[in-house]
Amino acid sequence: MKVNLPVYKGQVLDVDIMDLTYQGMGVAKVDNYPIFIDNALPEEKITVKVTKTTKNFAFGDVEKILQVSPHRVNPKGRVYRQTGIAPLQHLEYSEQLKFKQHQIAELFAKVHMDDVEVLPTIGMENPSQYRNKAQVPVRRVQGELTTGFYKKNSHQLMPLEDYYIQDPAIDKALLVVRDILRKYHEAAYDEHHHSGTIRTIMVRRGYYSHEMMIVIVTRTKHLPMADVVTKEIQAALPEVVSVIQNVNQKQTNVILGPVNNVLAGKATIDDQLLGLTFAISAPSFYQVNPQQTEKLYQLAIDKAGLTGNETVIDAYSGIGTISLTMAQHAKHVYGVEIVPAAIDNARQNADKNGIKNASFVLGSAEKVMAQWQADDVKPDVVVVDPPRKGLDEAFIESAAAMGPKRVVYISCNPSTLVRDVQRFGEHGYHISAPVQPVDQFPQTPHIESVTVLERD
Repeated sequence: MKVNLPVYKGQVLDVDIMDLTYQGMGVAKVDNYPIFIDNALPEEKITVKVTKTTKNFAFGDVEKILQVSPHRVNPKGRVYRQTGIAPLQHLEYSEQLKFKQHQIAELFAKVHMDDVEVLPTIGMENPSQYRNKAQVPVRRVQGELTTGFYKKNSHQLMPLEDYYIQDPAIDKALLVVRDILRKYHEAAYDEHHHSGTIRTIMVRRGYYSHEMMIVIVTRTKHLPMADVVTKEIQAALPEVVSVIQNVNQKQTNVILGPVNNVLAGKATIDDQLLGLTFAISAPSFYQVNPQQTEKLYQLAIDKAGLTGNETVIDAYSGIGTISLTMAQHAKHVYGVEIVPAAIDNARQNADKNGIKNASFVLGSAEKVMAQWQADDVKPDVVVVDPPRKGLDEAFIESAAAMGPKRVVYISCNPSTLVRDVQRFGEHGYHISAPVQPVDQFPQTPHIESVTVLERD
């Protein structure tokens, strides 16, 4: 059955922008039918060209801005929006912070939890050049090996030399490595034919230590000229203490493969967080905005209400960053993590910092929590920092059955946060303090927050 839509593909019309979506796109409505428009802000009147229609909504491109938002700022460059590196760069920073606060509040209001208070977002003094890690694809463009970023919703590589939101030392390192790979005629990966050698360059840099790791991801087990390439990287970049070849032979969008060969230096770099030192390996998860991470984790410690007598479970413990920072304020911390390399790092980090009251278990959070529940482990506080998909229902059941006084939920996705808070509510837990957003990813719509739940 054909649906009569109020707009059609290719139509050009004038509209008022009324809101921003969680992805940072402007929203206009024609007969209550939403059109999502990149690079459009609330309070703007624009001429839009409809590029795609579906039964429930359409997409459009800005043809002309007829009335400009008072909060629009000059973007650094179109390429940052086109690649999705900085989709909110045209919105002044103070308004980005309000947008993130509003997004969380609106999601709670949608499920009739209007009484949940959301505090103003904690922002950054300099909301650019903050990322301590880069993963950039390598492809052949106009006959030579090139680094850059994909255009949104495509596999077209757009060459880039300044990434705007990354540590400038990382941007410089990417160019140095690119030029050395060009010099020795290394072959860029061709995803269509699954040929070539160099797939991705990853760079990590310690915010405090300035130690740098270069990871060259290859399709092949053998990296031609590995010795001379490695020596030249070390000579050109004195901060480099680790050069690693990661082997990913699969035809996949997953960046890292299972094999890491240390070509020079150490298998890890060190950096500091809230006064502790952490060893970070190539595959380990480590928050990419160290300045904001310290604020985020300090908040979590404060909200946990630790006195030194508590047993804490840290689910999704990674390399032990939250576990070990909390261990200084608790009786014992149990961490669980599914990535073997991260568990090795966590144990290494406990030793490195002389922390004896933290132990780490390898396994999925859901299964280990169920086992701990069966073993009658009685945590006072459970801390969760799950991936974007949020918590598994079985995990929530196990956690609630253990009866902790408090659950501290560090979220990177407000929609799964709201869902999980409702599920905890069914097991007798309620939000006991205002939700606190922290801007871990300036210039993007991503939202991190800390929420505290207590037993009824």
